[in-house]
Amino acid sequence: MKKLIIFLLMILPLGVFAQEAKVAIVNSNEIMAAMPELTAMQETMKQMNDKYAGEMKTMEDEYQKKYSDFIAQQDSMTENIKVRRMQELQDIEQRVQNFMQVARQDMDKKQQELLAPIQDKVRTAIKAVGDEKGYAYIFDNNPGIVLYTGNAAIDATPDVKAKLGLK
Repeated sequence: MKKLIIFLLMILPLGVFAQEAKVAIVNSNEIMAAMPELTAMQETMKQMNDKYAGEMKTMEDEYQKKYSDFIAQQDSMTENIKVRRMQELQDIEQRVQNFMQVARQDMDKKQQELLAPIQDKVRTAIKAVGDEKGYAYIFDNNPGIVLYTGNAAIDATPDVKAKLGLK
């Protein structure tokens, strides 16, 4: 019985601390969507995508022209020329596949490179708001992350937006 009483006395202060801990939520998607840096990043990504799409179109046009020429002339070609033209078509297909893979990797790398400073800026603002307001925890309110938000939950999204100078 003494052990039970001692145990209860030991965990009682933990319950008091848990009740005093201030918890807030933020919607990082809403915050990032309001940032002009995200719009600039999206424009940069669109320009990069357009460049790759233009190059891809050129490669596809080259393939289509060579394929059409091959089909139109295949009856009059010798076997040696036919084999060489088929190899050229396969080489172009391989170049297109390699180009698509490299372009996708470049786009992903560039997006990560441009997104990292934006995410860091948001994290820094969230930390600053947490320190200023004395929150013990700030959770992201994105769908699938927060399972329940009670009436007492504090939404720190406006504070973080204000810290970043956003509306």
